[in-house]
Amino acid sequence: MKANYRNLFFLVGIALLVVMLFSLDMSWREIWTNVCHAGYWLPFNIVLWAGIYLMNAASWYVIINDKEHARVSFGEVYRLTISGYVLNYVTPLGLLGGEPYRVMELAPYVGRSKAASSVILYSMMHVFSHFWFWLLGVVLFVVVYPIDWGLGILLGTIASVCLLVIYFFMKGYRNGLVVKTLRVLSHIPYVNRWSERFYASHAEALHRVDAQIAALHAQHRRTFYLSLGLELLARVISSLEIYVLMRILTPDVTVVDSILIMAFSSLFSNLMFFMPMQIGAREGSIALVADRLHLTAGYGLFTGILCRLRELCWIVIGLILIKVKGHKHG
Repeated sequence: MKANYRNLFFLVGIALLVVMLFSLDMSWREIWTNVCHAGYWLPFNIVLWAGIYLMNAASWYVIINDKEHARVSFGEVYRLTISGYVLNYVTPLGLLGGEPYRVMELAPYVGRSKAASSVILYSMMHVFSHFWFWLLGVVLFVVVYPIDWGLGILLGTIASVCLLVIYFFMKGYRNGLVVKTLRVLSHIPYVNRWSERFYASHAEALHRVDAQIAALHAQHRRTFYLSLGLELLARVISSLEIYVLMRILTPDVTVVDSILIMAFSSLFSNLMFFMPMQIGAREGSIALVADRLHLTAGYGLFTGILCRLRELCWIVIGLILIKVKGHKHG
C-alpha cells in the first residue's frame, strides 16, 4: 500500500478515536476508579485478546494459504488482523475501513484478486461464526435456565433467524456470493446504478473471486471448517473476559453465564452496527443480559466499562501497527 493511503487510514483512525474518548459518558475519575478496582485483571484481558486476535489471524491465514505456501508471513497477517479490526471498530457501519485496508495491504503479497477473495471469505467466516455463537447461546440458555412463554418466543425467533442466515451463508459458500449480492443491489434504488457500473467494469474479477469462494468450500473443506472452528473458538474464549471481570464482584457468575452474556450482548450491540464502537450499546447490553440472568445490572455495567477500556488499548496498538508499517515501507 502507498504510504499516503496508509497515513490516511492512520489519521482517520486517530480522529475517530479522539471523538470516541470524548463521547464516553463518564469522568476520568470514574474511569480510574474502575481501573483500580479491576487491578491486574485489566492487563490480563489485554493479553487475553492478543491470543484471541492470534486465533482470528490463524483463521484468515489458513484461507490465504489454502492451496500453496503463502508469500505473506503469519506475522504480517496478524498485524493486518489487528489493524483491520481497529479500523472497523472506529468507523460507522463497521467493515468500511478495515476490509479495503486489508485488501490494499495484502495485494502486494498475493495479488489483488487473491487478496480480495481471502478478505471477503474471512469477513464472511467472521460473521458466520457469530451466528453459530448466538445459536449456541440460545441452546445453552434453554438447557440451563427456565424460560417463560415470552422469553421462549424471543429465543425461538433468534434461533430461527440464525438458522436461516446459516443456510444462506452455506449457499453463498457453495456458489459464490459477490456477483449475486451485486445483482440484488441492482434492484435497490440509489445503489442500483452504482452496482451495475461496478459489475460492468469488474465482471471478470468478480466472477474469479466467486469461483475462489466456492472452491474453498468444495475443494478445501478441511480449510473451511478449520477457519470456522478457529473463529468460533475465539468467540467462546472471549467470554473468559466477562467471567474474570464479574468474578471480581461476585462468586455467583459461572462460565456458562459468561458465555450467555457475551453471546447475547454481542447480538444486541451488533444491532447498533451503525455506531462507531457501538458506544453505549455494548455497556447497556451487557448490563441488560446480566440482569436477566439474575446478576446485578451494575456488575454488567462495570464489566462493560472495563471491556471498553481494553478495546481502547487495542485501538491504540492497532493504530501504531498501521503507522509502524508505513514508516518501514513509506
